[in-house]
Amino acid sequence: MDIVFKIIGALGLILITIGVIVKNEKKQNWYFIVGGTCLEIYSIYIGDLIFIILQAIFTLATAYDLLRLKFPKSKIK
Repeated sequence: MDIVFKIIGALGLILITIGVIVKNEKKQNWYFIVGGTCLEIYSIYIGDLIFIILQAIFTLATAYDLLRLKFPKSKIK
C-alpha cells in the first residue's frame, strides 16, 4: 500500500511541475489543483501536519483563482 501513496505523491509533483511550465493560466490552475490534491493525499498519508496545511491552502487558493478567472465579473473578489 505504501507504494500507491508514493505514486500519488510523485504524480502530484509531476502535475505541479507541468503547471509551472504551462503558459495558459486556466490549464495551469487545473494542473495545480489536481497535483495539489495528490500531494494533499500523500501528506495526510505521511501525517505531516505542516505539509497537510500547506497543500490545503495551496489547493484552495488555486481553486479560488480558477473561479476568479472563470467568473471575472461576478461578486467573487
